[in-house]
Amino acid sequence: MSEPIPAFDDLSPELALSAVGEAFGIEPDGSFFAYPSYANRVYGLRSDSGEEYVVKFYRPGRWTPEAVLEEHGFVAELAAAEIPVVAPLPDLGGDTLPELVVEGPAGETAFPFALFPKRGGRLFDAEREEDWLRLGALLGRIHAIGALRPFRRRVVVGPGLLDAYSGEILSGGSVHPDAEARLRPLLARASVLVDAALSRFGSAPIRLHGDFHRGNVLDRADAGLLAIDFDDAASGPAIQDLWLLLPGPASECRRELGLIVEGYEAFMPFDRSTLALVEPLRLLRMVHFVSWQARQRSDRGFRGRFEGWGSKEFWAAESVDLEDQIERVESAER
Repeated sequence: MSEPIPAFDDLSPELALSAVGEAFGIEPDGSFFAYPSYANRVYGLRSDSGEEYVVKFYRPGRWTPEAVLEEHGFVAELAAAEIPVVAPLPDLGGDTLPELVVEGPAGETAFPFALFPKRGGRLFDAEREEDWLRLGALLGRIHAIGALRPFRRRVVVGPGLLDAYSGEILSGGSVHPDAEARLRPLLARASVLVDAALSRFGSAPIRLHGDFHRGNVLDRADAGLLAIDFDDAASGPAIQDLWLLLPGPASECRRELGLIVEGYEAFMPFDRSTLALVEPLRLLRMVHFVSWQARQRSDRGFRGRFEGWGSKEFWAAESVDLEDQIERVESAER
């Protein structure tokens, strides 16, 4: 089986610190902290004058620079509307996406990167009714700005997306030969189901956070909630952001769902017919996650975190999970 080229092997902490200092005119004090991110490389650092920052080096080839700048522009719009987000800082030339070019064994690699002020907070553990209302209100405020204009270069959560992820999985050399005969028809069934659901219930797409689970919401005590990590910003139906907040299947979370929608509708109308998309979107996310893993399976440290990934047993378990979710979606349509 072929392996993708490791994306970050040529990026050292020393190069990262040097690039930040040169682009933004700050003097790092040498402290350095690696966050547990696999899609990109994310580091915490501090300047000699005591300011703390987070720098994100984007995975080469994952997004075009234009797509990343659309993400940055969206976050800047939200910040200008006084919605609690963390916008990227401009470099000495006024840009938010400088580039570090590194010479390695395979030639030159360009790493676009962005610098953010560090904002403290703890992960938000919603327990009370008020907590769910606050989450819905924050998302409603984000979507009210997201609906003002479209993305042009970001992923669209719509028909054809699951098929694209499936093609990446099947053509990328990661599927065990003994597993493909079972996996391929399952992915085809999943694509038909998700495309039909998105065609039937999809409302006009808006700009989304794209990965609005509770791990991407920080609680800053008296300062309120803070939405972070817009790396997966996309266009699509509002429900794509909303369902990820739920602690379980929608059928078991009616109370939480009702409170989220109530908070949301204080700032943005919500099309309740799109609640029928929750399980198809869960199926889409399952396939997306496997394709996301396949892209970075050669990165240093990946196998330690995802032990057994790509084995015959791994694909057998994935096929079982896919089949269960497919049957869940099909039964809901009967």
